[in-house]
Amino acid sequence: MKNTNKIFFSEKYQKILKELNYLEKDRIFCKHDLNHFLSVARISYILTLEAELDISKDLIYTTALLHDIGRVSEYKTGREHDQASFELAKEFLIESDFNKDDKTLILGAIGNHRQDKGGDDFSAIFYKADKLSRPCLVCPAQQKCNWPKKKMNLEISY
Repeated sequence: MKNTNKIFFSEKYQKILKELNYLEKDRIFCKHDLNHFLSVARISYILTLEAELDISKDLIYTTALLHDIGRVSEYKTGREHDQASFELAKEFLIESDFNKDDKTLILGAIGNHRQDKGGDDFSAIFYKADKLSRPCLVCPAQQKCNWPKKKMNLEISY
């Protein structure tokens, strides 16, 4: 988890995460905080093992840490957060030890985490994990949420 921790403990990441927490302090719906990032990572890891894909835990957790970090830009400028996260992730990945193929895998999952393209590759698994991470069954804002009931996680599955 060398790369995950290097990114997480970087001054730049901590600054963005702090700002994101501040911008979402009054948000009643699912927050995009470290708890969300770690839930996505853990579910992605389980799904990756179940699919028997050879993807490192470091790659999975790095992807999860970076996938929603662009929300700061979305709140401030209106730019879609998946696009902003993709650009920020490129900057963070420069300092990582991931090879070119791993960086492509990470960026692909981040860039596609809002689109269900089906399949069983890492991007599809990451998309699914991001959606499964939401604890709708205990959410106090469930009645106000604009997610369709059929999309909500109303049972424990992961």
